[in-house]
Amino acid sequence: TEAIPFTPPPPAYTGELPPLPVSFYAPARPPEVVRAVYTFAARHPEVLHYVPCFCGCQNSGHKDNDDCFIQSRDASGRPMWEPHGMT
Repeated sequence: TEAIPFTPPPPAYTGELPPLPVSFYAPARPPEVVRAVYTFAARHPEVLHYVPCFCGCQNSGHKDNDDCFIQSRDASGRPMWEPHGMT
């Protein structure tokens, strides 16, 4: 079998977070829950980086659950949100 290469998680971000993404659909959960999940994603990539996603978004290029909430991070780790996590 072929070994899966190790990729370290991105850096956690402890600074001020950007506003949540705007969604064309009503969030699946109450706003405070959605905010808490996005905050957790920004602050704990060391967890979500190792959690697979089961919603089928891997067909869109997502590799792990972190990708469902974080589109990218700048050099300091500040996230740019992925709207997919709103649904």
